[in-house]
Amino acid sequence: MPRTLKIGIIQQANTADMQANLMNLAHSIEACAAHGAELVVLQELHNTPYFCQTEDTRLFDLAEPIPGPSTGFFSELAASLGIVLVTSLFEKRAPGLYHNTAVVFEKDGSIAGKYRKMHIPDDPAYYEKFYFTPGDLGFEPIQTSVGKLGVLVCWDQWYPEAARLMALRGAELLIYPTAIGWESTDTDDEKTRQLNAWIIAQRAHAVSNGIPVVSVNRVGHEPDPSGQTNGILFWGNSFVAGPQGEIIAQAENNRPQNLVVTVDMERSENVRRWWPFLRDRRIDAYEDLTKRFRD
Repeated sequence: MPRTLKIGIIQQANTADMQANLMNLAHSIEACAAHGAELVVLQELHNTPYFCQTEDTRLFDLAEPIPGPSTGFFSELAASLGIVLVTSLFEKRAPGLYHNTAVVFEKDGSIAGKYRKMHIPDDPAYYEKFYFTPGDLGFEPIQTSVGKLGVLVCWDQWYPEAARLMALRGAELLIYPTAIGWESTDTDDEKTRQLNAWIIAQRAHAVSNGIPVVSVNRVGHEPDPSGQTNGILFWGNSFVAGPQGEIIAQAENNRPQNLVVTVDMERSENVRRWWPFLRDRRIDAYEDLTKRFRD
């Protein structure tokens, strides 16, 4: 029988009320499971507003150990619904040592694995280097009952090296919990260019590796607590693409939305036969990829 996988994606607008955010997530996860989702993917740092718009040491109090309260909450949900669940948490690893960490739960509620965000941005309104230590778990897919998941996080999505290394380790699909949006002073043309670049980059990872991509972004306006900017309007557009980059489903850019998408997991085999990019890689000529720049 052909192997298909039903994937739920949850695009949420967050508020400062963490408990309300968690309850909204729980309802959405339950709704996706009720529609047959076997794998549910949440957006980046889904428990809270995107706090990296400012540098504030008090915000480290939002971080939690793993295991901790949030892993307990999502573990119970995964077990009660019998789903694999991809979450994104602010991890307190030790005093003064914090990570942006994706945690994957198995259908029985156990932690199947975790991934610590490797590429950390530092841009206006995205001051992540202040909060997060770069990951040290490498680009290792997480084995689950629904397949081998290549989980990456947000800024990682711009790096073909990360996607390729996940694919070379046997990832059957790439997953990107995300928080990205527009600054209010950007022109409409610039907003269009940014959004299209974001979508194109990830669709290209699907094409070049011959595997599906799941990208889940947050949505809605979140103000800048410092008042230095007008905040971020997160652009939504969460999507699932097939192994030729084809858009299977895409959310809107202006409202919370849950989608349950059926993906043909056997299609990758055929696509890789038609387009044998892995076969034709010149692994004897890529040594300069480990250099910052070749002068």
